[in-house]
Amino acid sequence: MGADLARALLDKYLAEEGAYPESVGIVVWGTSAMRTHGDDIGEVLALLGVRPVWQTESRRVTGIEVIPLAELGRPRIDVTLRISGFSATLFRIWCTSSIARCAPWRNSTSPSTRTSVRKHYLADCSTYAADGMAPTEARARSLYRVFGSKPGTYGAGILPLLDERNWRSDQDLAAVYVAWGGYAYTQTTYGAEAASECKTRFAQMAIAVKNQDNREHDIFDSDDYMQYHGGMVATVRALTGQNPKAYFGDSSDPGRSRVRELADEARRVFRTRVVNPKWIQSMQRHGYKGAFEMAATVDYLFGYDATAHVVEDWMYTQLTDQYVLDPQIQQFFQEKNPWACATSLSASWKPCSAASGSSRTRHNWRRCGRSICNSEGELEDRMDTTQPSDRHT
Repeated sequence: MGADLARALLDKYLAEEGAYPESVGIVVWGTSAMRTHGDDIGEVLALLGVRPVWQTESRRVTGIEVIPLAELGRPRIDVTLRISGFSATLFRIWCTSSIARCAPWRNSTSPSTRTSVRKHYLADCSTYAADGMAPTEARARSLYRVFGSKPGTYGAGILPLLDERNWRSDQDLAAVYVAWGGYAYTQTTYGAEAASECKTRFAQMAIAVKNQDNREHDIFDSDDYMQYHGGMVATVRALTGQNPKAYFGDSSDPGRSRVRELADEARRVFRTRVVNPKWIQSMQRHGYKGAFEMAATVDYLFGYDATAHVVEDWMYTQLTDQYVLDPQIQQFFQEKNPWACATSLSASWKPCSAASGSSRTRHNWRRCGRSICNSEGELEDRMDTTQPSDRHT
């Protein structure tokens, strides 16, 4: 499965750009690893141009075999991982195998055009040497490819930043993403501070990809997708001035894995769930919790727009029509969860206020503004009439 995902990713990029990427960034989660037994790591190995050596009796991996370039038929692709804290905690053997994967090419005579790992390694060694770094440390830092949170911590830091509206630019998003995830994991180093090396690796990324192995949830169903994957895209954009290719790997059907644009996946999820009347009606049956899930979806959608720029104006227009301006939905929010109503209104109003153009957009913006005022008034009235001891029940 990992090899299939790698092949689909490279085929897609080659068709679009006419060349192979030098570097790919992959988000790796521990929960996915437990379900798939290592699809993401299999993709990493395939991109690097190596294959696992299996013990026949136990089917365990006992080593790594380098595929000759003549057999591989393409360049070796440099790979950088942004791992979750859960991955670092439970799958340390994966997180500390970076040097083992990269080591075969440090002293290789293969041309750098065919082995970008070696090309980047040699360039980094030269840079560190020029800065006066000791050769041993320079070689070690030049092989940093696995980055994650500080040992014992979890998360990517993007959600709190968006929730508090404490950001103004891509540089703000990148600064938080690197501060939370700029710790390196190798065979000899477990969570070393490596913000500079993290920036170097991210600045080389041509592709940022996140794989999903099931259809039990989607990219607007959890903040982790937009924090880890969206944050990676925003960080590359802040460092390079342009978006990397943002891909979404879909292995929910093991017999038909595919890689699509993240923007295509956003449109697919938006149409099939977010504004699907059947889903909205099902959420209404769940009362308070259903309203909460609808508001959370709006939050995550806005977060993906802020980070990866994959939400289009027409999507906000439909979202506003169905979540904000529909009288029946507004009544549902006010009765079941007015706090969720305020969240949805706020997230919908800001993009409408920033958009230019049609009279309909301006009309929706004014209606959103009035709805926000009404919602805030309702909440104030509730707080005035609610006893302190009951406010958090």
